[in-house]
Amino acid sequence: MRPRASKSLGSMANETQKVGGIHFPFPFTPYSIQKDFMAELYRVLEAGKIGIFESPTGTGKSLSLICGALSWLRDFEQKKREEEARLLETGTGPLHHEKDESPCLSSSCEVASGTPRPAGEPAWVTEFVQKKEERDLVERLKAEQARRRQREEHLQQLQHRAQLKYAAKRLRQEQEETENLLRLSREMLETGSGAERLEQLESGEEELVLAEYESDEEKKAGSRVDEDEDDLEEEHVTKVYYCSRTHSQLAQFVHEVKKSPFGKDVRLVSLGSRQNLCVNEDVKSLGSAQLINDRCVDMQRSRHEKKKGAEEEKPKRRRQEKQAACPFYNHEQMDLLRDEALAEVKDIEQLLALGKEARACPYYGSRLAIPAAQLVVLPYQMLLHAATRQAAGIRLQDQVVIIDEAHNLIDTITGMHSVEVSGSQLCQAHSQLLQYMERYRKRLKAKNLMYLKQILYLLEKFVAMLGGNIKQNPNTQSLSQTGTELKTINDFLFQSQIDNINLFKVQRYCEKSMVSRKLFGFTERYGAVLSSREQPRLAGFQQFLQSLQPKATEAPADESQASAPRPASPLMHIEGFLAALTTANQDGRVILSRQGSLSQSSLKFLLLNPAVHFAQVVKECRAVVIAGGTMQPVSDFRQQLLACAGVEPERVVEFSCGHVIPPDNILPLVICSGISNQPLEFTFQKRELPQMMDEAGRILCNLCGVVPGGVVCFFPSYEYLRQVHTHWEKGGLLDRLAARKKIFQEPKSTHQVEQVLLAYSRCIQGCGQERGRVTGALLLSVVGGKMSEGINFSDNLGRSPELQEKMAYLDQTLPRAPGQAPPGKALVENLCMKAVNQSIGRAIRHQRDFASIVLLDQRYARPPVLAKLPAWIRARVEVKAAFGPAIAAVQKVSPAFSLPESLPVPRSHFSLPSVCLVSPGEGSLFLTGTTPLPGAAPFLCPPAGDGVCHGPGLQGSCYKSESQEKGWSPECCQDPGAGISSHRRKWGNPEETVGPGCPWGLPG
Repeated sequence: MRPRASKSLGSMANETQKVGGIHFPFPFTPYSIQKDFMAELYRVLEAGKIGIFESPTGTGKSLSLICGALSWLRDFEQKKREEEARLLETGTGPLHHEKDESPCLSSSCEVASGTPRPAGEPAWVTEFVQKKEERDLVERLKAEQARRRQREEHLQQLQHRAQLKYAAKRLRQEQEETENLLRLSREMLETGSGAERLEQLESGEEELVLAEYESDEEKKAGSRVDEDEDDLEEEHVTKVYYCSRTHSQLAQFVHEVKKSPFGKDVRLVSLGSRQNLCVNEDVKSLGSAQLINDRCVDMQRSRHEKKKGAEEEKPKRRRQEKQAACPFYNHEQMDLLRDEALAEVKDIEQLLALGKEARACPYYGSRLAIPAAQLVVLPYQMLLHAATRQAAGIRLQDQVVIIDEAHNLIDTITGMHSVEVSGSQLCQAHSQLLQYMERYRKRLKAKNLMYLKQILYLLEKFVAMLGGNIKQNPNTQSLSQTGTELKTINDFLFQSQIDNINLFKVQRYCEKSMVSRKLFGFTERYGAVLSSREQPRLAGFQQFLQSLQPKATEAPADESQASAPRPASPLMHIEGFLAALTTANQDGRVILSRQGSLSQSSLKFLLLNPAVHFAQVVKECRAVVIAGGTMQPVSDFRQQLLACAGVEPERVVEFSCGHVIPPDNILPLVICSGISNQPLEFTFQKRELPQMMDEAGRILCNLCGVVPGGVVCFFPSYEYLRQVHTHWEKGGLLDRLAARKKIFQEPKSTHQVEQVLLAYSRCIQGCGQERGRVTGALLLSVVGGKMSEGINFSDNLGRSPELQEKMAYLDQTLPRAPGQAPPGKALVENLCMKAVNQSIGRAIRHQRDFASIVLLDQRYARPPVLAKLPAWIRARVEVKAAFGPAIAAVQKVSPAFSLPESLPVPRSHFSLPSVCLVSPGEGSLFLTGTTPLPGAAPFLCPPAGDGVCHGPGLQGSCYKSESQEKGWSPECCQDPGAGISSHRRKWGNPEETVGPGCPWGLPG
């Protein structure tokens, strides 16, 4: 008997772990928490559940997901083969096998469960019907087995780089639709009443004219694709869709798949956007994602120009030369690229290199590989956006979806379906569309004219809602009213007087007619003319005054900018706003933002119920796994996403594993009061008080004095960071910090983050080698900013109209549990704690890491707040009422006390351990990643009545006031970090020193 055409998943495993009767191939001996993770993941996929999985950074989450999910897929395929083989061998259906606990794994077996017969029917009739059903089932299974065998033979040919003969039916259909539109357009121009009186169009301009529009009810066009190709089109095998936030995270996941035992067997394909997968340098140089998408579609359309006659050989405009057909859009070469992608695991970069080598488009070639792939890796947007998902050919029916890095999943869906259009975009789209209609009015059919007039009417009413005039220049229009106003969708439709227009039909017309793309081509051809018409007309006296103004010297334009095309039509963006207005009234709001001038004002659709877009995913999929390093608090996922999507509570499974670091290597602390016994509560009302900012500065200075290396301090917002920085600078605290740490600040621009981090890291390494007075670097960052991977908070988040509307929506739609806070208030707490948890996650990165996580606010001691911390943190939290005992405990978390000196330290984690200080939502967070000096430990100046400094190896005592009523003051000690040979200062006289003493305290 011949061996199987394709190897089973995991056949190359170098280790196999058996957990609960299930064999999990793994590249090495897994942690116990990884075994638990894989076993629970397997059960969730097998039972068709919705799983919320939390596995902290450094615990091997990616490998657990890979080995757990692909082990289930391996067993699922094997069970399906065995079931089909048994049925084919016995020739009987599953209704005769009562001992088989699992249902028939093939979807075509569903009808074989035995149809109930009427009572009193003769036994021979019932037996005949049952046997007929069984024969039909066997025939269907034989057909399925033959198709699968054929597919496996094709996949074996992939290993030998033989091309598949399947036809790209979906791509051909797209090509035929474009050809039909062009044919209808040409027929409309050549025939029809009064055609001889029409103005002669320029060469190629006929493509800009809208074809005759046929609604879905009217259109029943046949396809020229042979029906035989239906048998050649590959069916979608059972697969796992894995999605994450960024392409770099996806590339890292693919790298982990390669290292796993499944790396040589699994059929994996990576999907991406045109911006990431385009290999046409002329298109990629456009930069903007929207421009790249538009040019790609236009170049596909330009392929058909090659089929024209001799007139195509005439000289063309420069624009038409740039719009030549894409040389990489070749079906044969894309089929070859698809085969190569399935033959061996490749990431995005390798697909790009392969596309350049084979002169094939990786964007479309990778999509052709989806049906036969077992593991599809793709970004969030491609899976969670229905239109993008459909365009990519992704089918979720009975498939498995894993969403990784899902801590901000709700915000991602909300942002993806929230659309904002500015007043200038509305006016520009109206002007362009009006001139387009005037240009081709005689050539447009009545239905096209009707829809164009409706779109123009909508744009005019949108501008009127902002208080502007569509006929005037938006840059020169001043609005009488300013401010922000929220409206329900129905109120907005009624008040703007567009409730009589069927927005569903308008949206469908925009999609089918491609009016925005036609308008884009029109504006690109006549851009200079349109720009001149859009400029305001000045009176003669205004022109005279303007001529007297000195003209500014213009910088020479960059050649790349000069050759770049005009931005795409704003109508493309407005179409998204029109589609958003078709959302149910209770699921969204329209925000009118009036900012003085019409061009700066905007209309924004805010999605309040992200579950409406997630419901289809959980409904179609066999199982959905939502995973992340920090998923707490999970109540948001259960209530806002799953419950509102119709998921039953019993279908949801939560799993949170501990950390792999030893218990002694992590110390979470809650500090309730500062050095001077000032209660720590960084609320919005108190955080700007001088004493609160001073207290935070003293604590930070104390930490920097004994902890060398890097210190990262997280603040709640950029504005509060600026306020604290200014206050510390005036009070001298910043100078004291700079004496021990070189200070860096997190940049607001994303492209500068890597530069700052590199300089920060080099400073720490240099200080560690020099052993000078400056012991490291201090990085001032922001919770939810570029470096904490959290939620972006604005300075007035709690007072934001959008957040208030979201709170009101949750209070109205979600039930309030007895003894719990209202859903709206819980939302704000969860937003804050999610950002804090993400910042805490920066502290521990691997098994040998060390960290003290200090939560600097007394509100963290409250049980409801503690419950929203990650489980592995929550179980080890210690609440300290005073600063002294807390700082004494920090010194114990150090490699010097726990591990031998010969322990290798990864280069990416050279600064150990880490210390975090956080205030919930509105406070400060300090994250340090360093090791105390050898033999040095924190020393605390004593409270009143205790004249001895507490700390190992210190001799002598601090000077104590003769009048103990004054109590202890932080002024009793000298600058921090001066070492144990520093001199203490006499009470009330900072200039007088009295022998060796406390090196720890900080002058107030």
